[in-house]
Amino acid sequence: MDAHAPAHPRSSQATGLVRCTHPKQSVLLGLAVGVAAALSGRPAREALVAGAAVLVAQLLLGLVNDVVDERADIRSGAAGKPVAEGDVPAGNATFLAIVLLLVVVPLSLQNGTVAGTALLATVLVGFVHDRWLHRTWLSWLGWAVTFALLPAFLSYGGWGGGMHGGPPTIAVTVAAAVLGVCVHFLTTLPDLVADNQSGARNLPLLVALRTGAPKLLVASVIVTALAVAGLVVVVLQVGLRQ
Repeated sequence: MDAHAPAHPRSSQATGLVRCTHPKQSVLLGLAVGVAAALSGRPAREALVAGAAVLVAQLLLGLVNDVVDERADIRSGAAGKPVAEGDVPAGNATFLAIVLLLVVVPLSLQNGTVAGTALLATVLVGFVHDRWLHRTWLSWLGWAVTFALLPAFLSYGGWGGGMHGGPPTIAVTVAAAVLGVCVHFLTTLPDLVADNQSGARNLPLLVALRTGAPKLLVASVIVTALAVAGLVVVVLQVGLRQ
């Protein structure tokens, strides 16, 4: 037995894998989409599957993020990173990501072919973001595109394969994209110090270096609240579908 192995490797890895998925963020977004589907008039089973599909997609991207960032997290000494800290082997996290990918494909397409394709596109965008963009000033782009695709996932949503619903309104798509950028700032704020130490230069960090983190926090909370309110107003006045 390895003298450096953790005392409870199985429980430690299981807990670490859950942490790698960024569960709070994943659950919140999945729940938000599920509620939005229900409020748009979709039956309970459709709202449940819509939320579950988004949840699995987000869990998958959380794992990808931690695996891709392993070396950067080691350099910066970032806390709460199970792969970088050695609690979870990168291979195990990658294996679970592949399993979730195999789950999210049929789960997404159960919402309809077009809707499912839109959600699967967020997975592709998320991979590109994690691999090439999220440590650069273009870090906002993946978030904007991902959130912009969610109205299409909802507006084309239905039950089973095939075409359902219709295209989302441009106003809702733009409002969702703006909200995505705001959420990016909020979720990045806790990691600004580690990002700076690792050499990342994402947009929130660049702004924080000029304004200071406290001011950026206040501004991010206020702007995000306004973005949420704006999205709700647009949905109520313009509607989800064209």
